[in-house]
Amino acid sequence: MPDQLVQYSTDRGIARVALDSPHNRNALSAALVEQLTRALTAAGADDEVRAIELTHTGGTFCAGADLSEASQGGMKAGASRVLTLLRHIVSQPKPVIGSIDGHVRAGGLGLVGACDIVLAGPKSTFAFSEVRLGLAPAMISLTTLPRLEPRAASRYYLTGETFDAQTAARIGLITEAVADIDAGTMSVLDALRACSPQGLRETKPLLTARILADFDARADALAEQSARLFGSEEAAEGMAAFLAKRPPSWATG
Repeated sequence: MPDQLVQYSTDRGIARVALDSPHNRNALSAALVEQLTRALTAAGADDEVRAIELTHTGGTFCAGADLSEASQGGMKAGASRVLTLLRHIVSQPKPVIGSIDGHVRAGGLGLVGACDIVLAGPKSTFAFSEVRLGLAPAMISLTTLPRLEPRAASRYYLTGETFDAQTAARIGLITEAVADIDAGTMSVLDALRACSPQGLRETKPLLTARILADFDARADALAEQSARLFGSEEAAEGMAAFLAKRPPSWATG
């Protein structure tokens, strides 16, 4: 039996989907992406489910790509899997609520951008860390650029700096920074429980139409860009340095 990397449960009309791969900081391995897609599909098909809570176990929501897999090559298939997952979240017929109280890096921010509502607790930190690995936030630009204030996108895309939940809310990446993630999440979920399933189903496409159109127009090119960068010498050095916890050779600071 494969390892179970995603928890799934339902409670009073809410499907709770939790990333549960703390050994690699909930990185987007092929197995985790497959299991997460399966859980989201199940929630979308369940007539009793009103909305989906996407959350995590451990101190990291998602660290982005599984660099141990990426360093072995074959990233074109991996890029395609992640793009399919992001589009699946955006196109879900039911609202997806991100509930985060931990670190989010690189591709993990793509999941954040794909959610309809996102709450983050005081333990949360965020970084578009691709540039520090010789990469670019290519695929996740589809879900994050529509959310972000443009000047903030320029700063955090280009510097890879880490920022907190309050900053994430101010620049539009998340909906709200909350002091108590459990209480904040429950408040939103209870509000959704009071909503009409038809009303939610008909309203969500109004919010996601432009993002999905961008997927249709640009996803293939961005997947190619991502795969090309992962196969480059600079990225190989960046990933090796990250895994070895040393500065990459091209860093000057």
